[in-house]
Amino acid sequence: MGRYIHNLISGGEGLHLDFKYCISDPRKIARTLSAFSNTDGGKLLIGVRDNGSLAGVRSDEEYYMIDAAARLYCDPEVTVKTSNHDINGKSILEVKVPVSDRMPVKAKDEHGKWKAYFRQNDQNFMADRVIMQVWRRRASSRGLLLRFEEKESTLLNHLRDGEKITLAGYRSLAGINSRTAEKILSNFVLCGIISYEGSEKGIFYRLSDEFKAVR
Repeated sequence: MGRYIHNLISGGEGLHLDFKYCISDPRKIARTLSAFSNTDGGKLLIGVRDNGSLAGVRSDEEYYMIDAAARLYCDPEVTVKTSNHDINGKSILEVKVPVSDRMPVKAKDEHGKWKAYFRQNDQNFMADRVIMQVWRRRASSRGLLLRFEEKESTLLNHLRDGEKITLAGYRSLAGINSRTAEKILSNFVLCGIISYEGSEKGIFYRLSDEFKAVR
């Protein structure tokens, strides 16, 4: 079992794995639970430092914080599976987080506001209104009618040169309101024409690699 944990750690943090030295605030853990649930699932290793060294879980309180994060600070609740691994006398808590079938999963922040997150590489990013719309519409059985008019062409022409754009940037570029811009961007994401990426400056949209390959 020790080899299993060491193999996980050797791969480093990423899309499906996050290290936590300790848990001091269940709300911070709730963000990661939200991100894993809304993306591709993942695992948390509690008692592991950022550099991969083992610190161990210090008290039973951290188990309760995981439970609180999943049940009280996530909406809908996240069903996690925990396993304890004893390695050289240190207790490592593994928390498995499945993909949710009820997206978006939101996490409650320190101000009492509910926000949804997604996982990108080894980071969590807050979803914008476009991504929230994508998640909700994916769960719907309704079909999608995609129109290519001037406002859609304006977006594609901008992105064809390798440019990226934000929701606000597209709204300004095409001279359209927020609701229209959100609908078009979400349509294009759902059809696989564009993809989104998080950054410290916000959410950006670009042509998807799949769409570039078939053009």
